[in-house]
Amino acid sequence: MTYEQKLADAVEAVKREGRYRVFADVKRRRGAFPKAEVLKGEATKPITVWCSNDYLGMGQHPSVLAAMHEAIDLVGAGSGGTRNIAGTTHYHVQLEHELADLHGKETALVFTSAFVANEAALSTLSQLLPGCIIFSDEKNHASMIAGIRNGRGAKHIFKHNDLADLEAQLKKVPKETPKIIAFESVYSMDGHIAPIGAICDLAVKYNALTYLDEVHAVGLYGPRGGGVAERDGVMHRVDIINGTLAKGFGVMGGYIAASRTICDAIRSYAPGFIFTTSLAPAVVAGAVASIRHLKSSSIERERHQERARTLKRMLIAADLPLISGPSHIVPVLVTDPVRCKALTDVLLDRYGIYVQPINYPTVPRGTERLRLTPSPQHTNADMEHLVNALTELWSQCPLALMASLEAAE
Repeated sequence: MTYEQKLADAVEAVKREGRYRVFADVKRRRGAFPKAEVLKGEATKPITVWCSNDYLGMGQHPSVLAAMHEAIDLVGAGSGGTRNIAGTTHYHVQLEHELADLHGKETALVFTSAFVANEAALSTLSQLLPGCIIFSDEKNHASMIAGIRNGRGAKHIFKHNDLADLEAQLKKVPKETPKIIAFESVYSMDGHIAPIGAICDLAVKYNALTYLDEVHAVGLYGPRGGGVAERDGVMHRVDIINGTLAKGFGVMGGYIAASRTICDAIRSYAPGFIFTTSLAPAVVAGAVASIRHLKSSSIERERHQERARTLKRMLIAADLPLISGPSHIVPVLVTDPVRCKALTDVLLDRYGIYVQPINYPTVPRGTERLRLTPSPQHTNADMEHLVNALTELWSQCPLALMASLEAAE
C-alpha cells in the first residue's frame, strides 16, 4: 500500500465532487467588525465578512478585550494544565458560576469547545446509565452524533422537530428504561427552532432527561442571553443545557449547565474533560466579561434580530431563494456544490464579500447553500452591496462565473 497515494485519492474524490474546502487567510480589523482583509501571497484585499459565527461582534467588544488584556498582565498566557492538575484558575471558577446563573442551574462545567462538551457529556451519560436509550433529532449536530455513537448505547432517531414521531418512539420503550432526548434549540443550517416546552412535556410523560444544545442561541435570545429556552420561559424544565463561548459570546470554549450531580458525574468520568488542558485564563476572562455584559444589555440582541429581518426582506424582494425560518440564520439555497463554490469565489475576489460555501457533510447533498450571518454591525449599505452582487451573479452557471472572474483578472 502507498499511504500517501491512498490519502491523495481520498482528497481528490472530495475535489471531484466540488466540495473541497479552501481556507481564506483573513485578518480581522480590531474595532471594525465585520470589516477585514484577505491575504493572497503578499497582496491584501479589504472584505466584509458575512459568515462569521461571532454573531454579535462580541469578539471585538471593548470590555471583552480589556478583560483579556488584564488577565494576561496578571497571570500570563496558559492555564498550566488540565482542570484536575493546576488548570483550574479563579477565572474558570468565575466562568462556571456565571454560566450556572445564566441558565438557572446548580452548576456548570467548562470545556475547550462545545463539540467536546457534547461528545463528552452524551457519551459519558450513556455509559453511566445502564440500558440508556438516546432519542436524537435527525438534524442534530455532528458533535451530538459523535457523543451518542461513542457512548455505545441504543439510539433512536426521530424526525426533525416532529413531536408525533418522537412520542411514537418513546411509547415503545418501558417507562422505567433510562432515556435522554437530545435536540437543539436553533438548528444552524436551516434556522429552525425546536418546540422546547412540548419536548419537555414528553420527557415528563415518558420519564426522560432532556439534553438541549443552545450553541446557536446563547447570548442571542432571552432577556439575559440564556437562549431560546429562557426566551420561551422553559429553561427550568431542561435538565442539561449545552452552550458555546465562541459564537454569541465571541470568544472560545464550550460548556454544559445542569444539576450538581450531573455535572459532577461528567467531571469525574468524561475523558474529554479529564485529559484536556483547560482554556487559557485570558480566554476565560474574556468570556466572563462577555456574559456579564450580555446579561444586562439587550441592545445587541435587538439590533441583531432587526438586521436579520432586514436582510431576509431584501433577499425576498430580490427573488433570491431564501430558506425562510424564525431565527437569525439566513440561508440561501444553491443546490449544487460546484456552483456554490464558484459563487463564493467570485463574491470574494470581485466584490470583497466573504461567505463560505456550505456543502456535504454539513448539509445533505443537493441542499448546498450560502449561510449568511448578519450582525449588529452590518450596515444597510453592506446589505445592499451583498444583495446586488448576488442578483448579478445568480443566473450564471459555474463555468460562466469562473470565466467572468478570469476575464476581470
